[in-house]
Amino acid sequence: MTGRVAEGSTPLMQQYREIKARHPGAILFFRMGDFYEMFFDDAQLGARVLNITLTSRGDGVPLAGVPVKAAAEYLKQLVAAGHRVAICEQVEDPKLAKGIVRREVVETVTPGALLADGWIPGHRNNWIVAVTDGDPAGVAAIDLSTGEFVLETVRAAALGESLSRLAPAEIVTAAADGPAGHRLPEPPALLTHREPWEFDPDLAREELARRFGLASLDGLGLEAGDAPAVGAAGALFRYLGELQPGGLPHLSRPAVRRSEAYLWLDEMTRRNLELVEPLHAGMRRATLLETLDLTLTPMGARLLRQWLLSPLRDPAAVGRRLDAVEIMVSDNRGRARMREALDGVRDLERLAGRAAAGRATPRELGALRDSFRRLPDTLESLAGLASRDRSAALGEIEAEFDLLGDLAADLAAALEERPPAALAEGGVIRPGYDAELDGLRDLRDGGKRYIATLQQRERDRTGIPSLKVGFNKVFGYYLEITNAHAGKVPADYERRQTLASAERYVTPELKDYEAKVLGAEERIASREGELFAALRARIGGAIGRIQRTARALAHLDVWGALGEVAAQYRYVRPEVDDGFGLDLRQSRHPVIERLMPREQFIPNDVRFAEAERVLLVTGPNMAGKSTILRQIGLCAVLAQMGSFVPADAARIGALDRLFTRVGASDNLARGQSTFMVEMSETSAILHNATARSLVLLDEIGRGTSTYDGVAIAWAVTEHLHDRVGCKTMFATHYHELMQLPERLEHARNLNVAVLETGDTVVFLHRLESGGTDRSYGIHVAGLAGLPARVVGRAREILTTLEGEHRVVPGPPSPPPDPGQLMLFAAEAQHPVVEEIRALDLDAMTPLEALNRLAELQRRAEER
Repeated sequence: MTGRVAEGSTPLMQQYREIKARHPGAILFFRMGDFYEMFFDDAQLGARVLNITLTSRGDGVPLAGVPVKAAAEYLKQLVAAGHRVAICEQVEDPKLAKGIVRREVVETVTPGALLADGWIPGHRNNWIVAVTDGDPAGVAAIDLSTGEFVLETVRAAALGESLSRLAPAEIVTAAADGPAGHRLPEPPALLTHREPWEFDPDLAREELARRFGLASLDGLGLEAGDAPAVGAAGALFRYLGELQPGGLPHLSRPAVRRSEAYLWLDEMTRRNLELVEPLHAGMRRATLLETLDLTLTPMGARLLRQWLLSPLRDPAAVGRRLDAVEIMVSDNRGRARMREALDGVRDLERLAGRAAAGRATPRELGALRDSFRRLPDTLESLAGLASRDRSAALGEIEAEFDLLGDLAADLAAALEERPPAALAEGGVIRPGYDAELDGLRDLRDGGKRYIATLQQRERDRTGIPSLKVGFNKVFGYYLEITNAHAGKVPADYERRQTLASAERYVTPELKDYEAKVLGAEERIASREGELFAALRARIGGAIGRIQRTARALAHLDVWGALGEVAAQYRYVRPEVDDGFGLDLRQSRHPVIERLMPREQFIPNDVRFAEAERVLLVTGPNMAGKSTILRQIGLCAVLAQMGSFVPADAARIGALDRLFTRVGASDNLARGQSTFMVEMSETSAILHNATARSLVLLDEIGRGTSTYDGVAIAWAVTEHLHDRVGCKTMFATHYHELMQLPERLEHARNLNVAVLETGDTVVFLHRLESGGTDRSYGIHVAGLAGLPARVVGRAREILTTLEGEHRVVPGPPSPPPDPGQLMLFAAEAQHPVVEEIRALDLDAMTPLEALNRLAELQRRAEER
């Protein structure tokens, strides 16, 4: 707010200033009748963002406003632009107010604190996350729309992975610029800075225990080492208490996430594998999530996304999920019946959460009622599936399934079949539900019928054919008689208003019925509001039961969707065990095969074992190396999340971490070149991979000179082979690396087959044993449309380089300096070069190497 002292000195502006001072970081929506008004700097900002008119009050205060009825859309725009908006309502009836109407902020809307229906996509969570600095770091994440609550304690080095997995809309931290030393998720989340003391674990323990009615936190599965996460939760609760003064009645007990239970997928791997976001914006059906997502409910869609981003590590836990999917695959009729029952179930988590928060509309309660009606069919179909075979997962769901029959009956008895979108529209409560409401409706309807017949009776009684009954908000009901019939007006008529050509009258009888009709309308609205509020509170009070049923439906939906995908696209059940190996027979890329005509994708076999854990793949561009790398990673993710995989057979030793580095790009915003990004990502792999990891590398070292690139790629491969001992596939154009299997005991060469016929090349996309010393880059250049003369000249140059291994001949140039070292000349090599070749660098210390280098330089200069 600017320092305008003379402007806005009225009592209303003083009230505004006091409220605004308590919410300095938010745009204040100040309720004035049918509008939310913004003043001073808020008005200027709101007018600019919302593209609405900026005006001013009579006292010169800048003003911009939006209608209350249309406020939701304007709020959505402000929040999407990264702003906080405090909603200040009139909390007393203006008719009863003495002086200025009392106003209070009832809610502050931020990107991470959204409850309104339709503001956030149903297929993904909207997390607000609090983070503590330190090692380990604490993470507390809440989705206000669903009530989900997650706690996690992670190593500082793993915090970036956690944040990018959650992709929060808002991050609450004690540091003004976010968690120290960590790259924030993209798109950037709103950062909210809080005082460091708010992250105190001791204060937070009391808050958590009080909120969930516990004597201690042991019952939540928290341990002594989880203090950072508990501290983060305390800060998050304190912040949300300010945003939502009405409380968080729909918040679930926290789920404690242990990172060691899940397959590590860092941001680089999720991006390269295109798990949930495409590498190139606008690509439809390009992600694994889109390929798998045949879910029918919003809860199922969110759960599928969570499973995909957090595959399991324990083979037994994976097996329980696969058992459920196998039953869905094996029983086509049962699966179809299950999916038919689920089709049409609305977002129970978010609808029930809005009911608990006192926000649900009549239409939203109607959606809950219609969803509850589908539960008996869902349970019956589940019982049929569970009876076919024993599945611990399906059995647990069946045992805990709550039909919510009492809630369904209450909603069916109370609500009209098609309730309105807003309570103010009326017609919410069904006739026969409440005797008082029915009586008021009869009184209102009877009065309206009486008034409708009054006009004709009075015409007959008075003999005035033009007499008519009218109504306005000032005088209520009246009888209007033109001046031409003024002499016929009965003595019991009371004059109320004189017009130019007529007079308006009332009678005691008319006013009596008017009181009954208008009074009944007001009392009907009041009584309907009371009944609806009680019904909404009844549903909100059962939030825990509804959330448990919603989670059960989400699991059934995900298993049904995975079963449908497996049945339609010929996926097989993988064997996931504790072994080291990974064996895929005729595996396929789950996304690419769906984008191609059926049966055109070329499947491949891939096998890792202790004896062959490093696979070096050579082959030209366009041959399919990157696709093969990605499909291996995707098959591993699918298997460990509990899905069938696109292959004829699959066995996977459970991975602890999966790293996929395929391609690289400049990060100009961070001042990083392609090579720097590539090296940073490779460094992360070398520091975090273990013997239980799978590393998939495509062409590291391309961003620098050929010899530097070969040296780096060679050293990285040796490190992964000798020091880490993990499963590694390395696709490369560096044919020098084909020598590695001669030096590395557990390395093996592979190549992507190419068929040459004359000057043409056919890419077979088939993985074969052995390396290749051809890159076919010139053929690819021709396919890309380079001019024939350029392609022909490239062949000449290639022949020179490969055949003579010398500098490419070109236009005449001055003779070289006699002192220049001609490493690639055809003439006899310089003696110094011969000595360099003979050096045993591995046996030399750095000092010895420098001394020898100085000596060689001196001798070269003398010659």
